[in-house]
Amino acid sequence: MNNLEIDFLVLGATGMQGSIAVRYLSENGHRVFVSGRNQSRLEETGKKCKIAGAQALDLNDKDETTKLIQQIRPAVVVNCAEGDWNLSVYQSALEGEANVIDLGSDIPATVDQLGLNEEFKKKNLVAITGCGSTPGINNVMLRYAGEHFDSIDTIEAGFAWNSNIKTFVVPFSMESIIEEFTEPAPIIENRTWLEKVPLETVIDQNFREVGSQKTFLVRHPETETFFLHYKNKGVENVRFLAGFPDHSFDKIMSYLNHGFTANGRASTMHIDGKGEVPLIGLTKVLQEIHPPPKDYTEKENLWVRIKGEKDGAKTETMMECIVPTLPDWKEAGCNIDTGFPASIIGEMILKGDIKECGSFAPEAIIPCRKFFQALNKNEMTVFMNGERVNLEELVKENELS
Repeated sequence: MNNLEIDFLVLGATGMQGSIAVRYLSENGHRVFVSGRNQSRLEETGKKCKIAGAQALDLNDKDETTKLIQQIRPAVVVNCAEGDWNLSVYQSALEGEANVIDLGSDIPATVDQLGLNEEFKKKNLVAITGCGSTPGINNVMLRYAGEHFDSIDTIEAGFAWNSNIKTFVVPFSMESIIEEFTEPAPIIENRTWLEKVPLETVIDQNFREVGSQKTFLVRHPETETFFLHYKNKGVENVRFLAGFPDHSFDKIMSYLNHGFTANGRASTMHIDGKGEVPLIGLTKVLQEIHPPPKDYTEKENLWVRIKGEKDGAKTETMMECIVPTLPDWKEAGCNIDTGFPASIIGEMILKGDIKECGSFAPEAIIPCRKFFQALNKNEMTVFMNGERVNLEELVKENELS
């Protein structure tokens, strides 16, 4: 496959999701090369997990990223860094001739990434953006449910979560969360793009196995990709909603109200001897002062609601994936639902389960049945209209396909 027999290059390997992916892939017997900004943290990763090598890397330097890919020749680049670098990593993967996946970009970058479809095709490579929880699991659930509709009118998707101990624990990316609270939320109504102010759309909703949530419209790339892939079924409305329990919602609002999150617009803080914008500094400080308490667990509900018609009758389908805290992954909480799916999709590319080349969102390319089976092995359970998806039936369908 390649001279060094590297299965995966994990970028952003020392962050929460990168650490999850590195551990998952290495424990499944893969040769994993890790990269991140901090060499000492990479060395710590090497002590915790069996890795094939490590190299510090600043993703702002596209040439160095390309050079690393060309040197180690990984079968798949798993990009777990913040989304700001996703397009640049795609370009490096093209030049280095490696398959590549990431955890999701903003809408403009997603459009640019999908626009590289022909270039990836020409090099017989696959690129998939949005391979975590949502985007990721939700996209594949939509693909599965979409097969049961002749036409689709409305797609809503989102996440909701809660914890057994009502205390604030830092999410995997404060940067992403703050953007969801503050950036205008693009939605599609009657096939027209509109923007909503997230905090002007807050309502209370209840979710199965999670309970009451503050739920509101947020900016997410699924709005673009869902509309793109289901225009042929007549979709007119697409919305994405985020859900937070009160104890988390209120704490995040307090940081917003105190101005800690003026990303790039306030005075620079100095963390680890380096100047950083307040939001990045806030994330690091919070990780120190808000560690998960003893016996803390989380549960997340990833959901997609589809309305449309089948055989001339109006129909509605609710897909859900329930994600628990696993005993061996307690420190990650329900954040496994991002690092695990990315790892699973990376494995599917490596094994040849994904055969078509080009640049895609998950709803266009991920084999639903094999993906659901892999989630189930990791105790993430998929439901359709409240009934667990029949995995025995999926196995039979796999054998026939």
